[in-house]
Amino acid sequence: MCGIIGYLGDREATPILMESLKRLEYRGYDSAGVAVLELPKAGHANRTSITKSEAKVDTLIEKLEANMPSGKLGIGHTRWATHGKPTYINAHPHTDCHGKIFVVHNGIIENFAELKAELEAAGHEFPSETDTEVVPHLIEANYKGDFLAAVRAALKRIKGAYALAMFSSDDPELLVGARLNAPLVVGLGDGEYYIASDITAIIPYTKRVLVLGEGEVAAVTPLGAEVSTLDGVTVKSKVVHVDWDVAQAQKGGFPHFMLKEIHESPDAVANAMRGRLTDDGAVTFREFDVPDDRLRSITDVLLLGMGTSLHAAMIGEHVIEDWVGIPARAEDASEFRYRRPTVGDHTLNVVITQSGETADTLVALHQAKERGSLSVAVTNVIASSAARDADGAIYLHSGPEIGVASTKTLLAHMISLYLLAVRLATVDGRVSLERRRELVEALRALPDQVRGILARDKEIVELAHKYSGYRNFMFAGRGLDYPVALEGALKLKEISYIHAEGTSGGLLKHGPIALLDEQFPVVAICTASSTKDKMVSNVHEIVARSAPVLALVTEGDHSLDGVPTDIFKMPAVEEAASAVLNTVMLQLFAYHVAVKLGQNVDQPRNLAKTVTVE
Repeated sequence: MCGIIGYLGDREATPILMESLKRLEYRGYDSAGVAVLELPKAGHANRTSITKSEAKVDTLIEKLEANMPSGKLGIGHTRWATHGKPTYINAHPHTDCHGKIFVVHNGIIENFAELKAELEAAGHEFPSETDTEVVPHLIEANYKGDFLAAVRAALKRIKGAYALAMFSSDDPELLVGARLNAPLVVGLGDGEYYIASDITAIIPYTKRVLVLGEGEVAAVTPLGAEVSTLDGVTVKSKVVHVDWDVAQAQKGGFPHFMLKEIHESPDAVANAMRGRLTDDGAVTFREFDVPDDRLRSITDVLLLGMGTSLHAAMIGEHVIEDWVGIPARAEDASEFRYRRPTVGDHTLNVVITQSGETADTLVALHQAKERGSLSVAVTNVIASSAARDADGAIYLHSGPEIGVASTKTLLAHMISLYLLAVRLATVDGRVSLERRRELVEALRALPDQVRGILARDKEIVELAHKYSGYRNFMFAGRGLDYPVALEGALKLKEISYIHAEGTSGGLLKHGPIALLDEQFPVVAICTASSTKDKMVSNVHEIVARSAPVLALVTEGDHSLDGVPTDIFKMPAVEEAASAVLNTVMLQLFAYHVAVKLGQNVDQPRNLAKTVTVE
């Protein structure tokens, strides 16, 4: 999500910023900008030149080449919009009231509204819509002649996630970086230094980097880089020597974007919750701020999606009916558009689309709106068609997803729908405070639990290699894990080109079981749930037909010991959380099967990331 570059050295900063931003384009972005502290002319004060583009980096470069700022200190940014549309004024860098402090930022500031109100009351003016703009103003409010001290004081007030590069025109030999829940590195060159959101930006210049830890600040001067905590305690950072080339760096050292994005899932899960969920389970959506009375009038929920988004919709259908107690239905948007919809002004229409541009989903959204339904787009792209056309939006904040097969954005969709279900349940008093707190605890534990699944990658590789020789698969689950089974089958077939079907455990005996034999393995999701015992019975039925079985089973459950061919133990967690973890395991399984078969997992044949035609 976004790209950051900062430079301090003996060379001209602008060409380095330009080249680095080009290398950061792969991260996805909607606008770009640089700030360069220009070399002062005799008798003149320091002046900083800001150049921005509300479009691509190439447009920014054209502007810079037409009027090239000369200086040895500068920062640059490619922005993936989170707060505020992709406009010139919202593009980074941002500055304070006096135009002396300059900041670029990746991440989300959860308490920006509170800080902004406080600063506005003190006379600060905010021309942009961004959360980032509170940072330079907060530094300005704490500035008493020591820029680094002001940065530390300001950052102690900020909640959320940030990677920051900053400088002040009062300190022409100081470049400051800081991070919390977002990556940032310091590149160590020969008499020159870099701050970047990832190694891609700086790898042609240096392969020696310091990786900042959580809550750490880097003060870079011509003498070197000093890292400290927000309290000013010096931290001895380890220098890492990187042997990647530029292409590898874009993938963060992973062999494929898909694997990189699966490993970004913990952050995607966390970002979907940031600033939206209190300890007591109160949920707020900034871009879907609907009064309680309006939500109380909702009598049914329609969830529309295609492909992976349809599976997310099915999960949303399940939790909304379970937690909220009102009818919900997930629909294939491409079929919905050709029906006579039975929706009205008491229907909440939830459209689920990673890109916000899925053609069938947009048509279905318009049809539901025409019949008076309240609509919300759950999407990853700010100002996308779905976000603009709906009454509100719930943004995933997952950052760009380059692999065609959706991975981290599916998890963010699931979390967003869980939060929406809690919001609807709360306004009607259908879920107790105790239950809300249980759900909060379960959701907040998920990022670390996802990391736990990722840490078991070697186990999953072994299973994937064992099963990679089969040409047919069945995936089976019940309840929340029925759409998870459908998604597991979809992932396997779209990146490995192996035939795979998803089915519910109950539906298995109504046809699909006829396919099973010793060459038709089944992935059975048997983790703890209200229907687990039924799935155990299904596994016995499958084994009786001689089909190999890979079963996902909750730790401590021995009801299937010795029955399936293979068992993969999953953590004992809340059922909604279990669906997330099961999804991650199946994504890794599909990935490693496809890699074993030598397939192009990032760009599978015949598929496109965004389907903009019917």
